[in-house]
Amino acid sequence: MGLIIVGVSDFKVSNNPESTIVTYSLGSCIGITIYDAYAKVGGMLHFMLPKSNLDEEKAQKNPAMFADTGIPALFRAAYKLGAKKQRMKIVIAGGAQILDEKGFFNIGKRNHIAVQEIFSKNNLTISYEDVGGNINRTLKLDIATGDTYIKTSGQGEKKI
Repeated sequence: MGLIIVGVSDFKVSNNPESTIVTYSLGSCIGITIYDAYAKVGGMLHFMLPKSNLDEEKAQKNPAMFADTGIPALFRAAYKLGAKKQRMKIVIAGGAQILDEKGFFNIGKRNHIAVQEIFSKNNLTISYEDVGGNINRTLKLDIATGDTYIKTSGQGEKKI
């Protein structure tokens, strides 16, 4: 299976131990990895915007575009492969302020707040997060081990 690439407004799940899921160029977007070590099931979401009410038609066509529709879709897909909510290791990255230096739109910050609200409502705990600033990140998840890697522009890659 090898490398599974998650594009912008996309998500993927896998239980293939030979797979690595990766998403690139997380700016104001947020990437979320979930991993159940017992079931050896992992997934990743790369969403753009916090709330689907901004464009409900787009949300129906592509739930991964928004936090409030993409996060539930990611978890449901992982559950179908045997993952359980209580066992999830959750890592988030992104939410930077890249093209909006003055903070006029604050998309990155709004995306991060949306994640926190959704996880709080669903009694989910984020294991690790690397958000904010004004740098791009790459997020990678190894399905065999559950190891998550975050590569930050100019700072290299770190294992979580």
